[in-house]
Amino acid sequence: MIAIHQRAARIDGPRHGRGLLQGLIVALCLLCAAAAAPARARWPEAQAWAWYERQPWLVGVNFIPSDAINQLEMWQAATYDPVTIDRELGLAEGAGMNVVRVFLHDLPWQQDAAGFTRRIDDFLAIAARHHIETIFVLFDSCWDPQPRLGPQHPPLPGIHNSGWVQSPGARALVDRRQWPRLQAYVSGVIGAFGHDPRVLAWDLWNEPDNGPGSAYARTDAKDKNRYVAALLPQVYAWARAADPVQPLTSGLYKDDDDWSPQGLSAFERMQVEQSDVVSFHNYQWPEDFERHVRWLQQQHRPLLCTEYMARTVGSTIDGTLPVAQRYHVAAISWGLVDGKTQTRLPWDSWDHPYIRSEPPIWHHDLFHADGTPYRQREIDLLRELTGRGAR
Repeated sequence: MIAIHQRAARIDGPRHGRGLLQGLIVALCLLCAAAAAPARARWPEAQAWAWYERQPWLVGVNFIPSDAINQLEMWQAATYDPVTIDRELGLAEGAGMNVVRVFLHDLPWQQDAAGFTRRIDDFLAIAARHHIETIFVLFDSCWDPQPRLGPQHPPLPGIHNSGWVQSPGARALVDRRQWPRLQAYVSGVIGAFGHDPRVLAWDLWNEPDNGPGSAYARTDAKDKNRYVAALLPQVYAWARAADPVQPLTSGLYKDDDDWSPQGLSAFERMQVEQSDVVSFHNYQWPEDFERHVRWLQQQHRPLLCTEYMARTVGSTIDGTLPVAQRYHVAAISWGLVDGKTQTRLPWDSWDHPYIRSEPPIWHHDLFHADGTPYRQREIDLLRELTGRGAR
């Protein structure tokens, strides 16, 4: 997540009544189609492995352009920036990567479904030109629970990820009257791209039981995880009703937990049992990464590590990536280019902002804003292990 202020001509102009009407028509049509079609079942193990064996070793990054502080700034019509996206995905391609994980948000769909769909399609076209497939994340339980459309606030000085927002927000999460519009979003996006070869997989909910944290004390969702536990199985059902050819998943993230079959919590067991392929996050030392991989191998399904690489706590390209290659686990690090999300700063910046000095070691991110690598050795190792990228 990142900072280069070169705006391109926008794909969509301001929303007008016609755009809203078109979006409603698209959503209604997709909902009707989903309601008419029986939901597909969870993939059998053989189908999951057949899908995985068709893929190269999947190596990539969680991507947001450097001039976006969060998902809304990335995707809203006024700030969607294909020029920066193209340039920075070029850096990912040059580093040997073949996949990006990208967060969507329900509010741009609510505002203008047709326009949001066009921007998603444009993003996929840019990524495909760089020989990169995309994993889309539909919902996210992390950071600010009160997202708002429109201009987003500037980064807070010295603070890691100071503008990231949850999807759905707290009000929508606890208000079941809003769940039909969340269903329209899931059905609409997957209905539009569920047979698109540029989409690799659907990560339905990022770290769903993360929190609630202190931010929820100001909302009506103090018992957040109870609502998430009720909604997430519905999201899986809505996604399956759209009948995508890509796998569905929602990753385990509490990497200090025991992820053996006997050690999974009830919530984690629900995630695994609903998923076609098993995904997880790990920000610990490579020995711990390997231990969690061996636990999850007992699920007998392909494994995708959809978040790793936090240098300040021991998770590095040098340490984790060779282990992932040895076990043929997909490896997707966090952060490409340093920018508005400020994820070069450690997590402890929330308590101790880095205002007068830079951290001695970058936490996330691989490139400076001008495109030079933070550590050339990391880029060289990515190219060496994947056999791809610029030389």
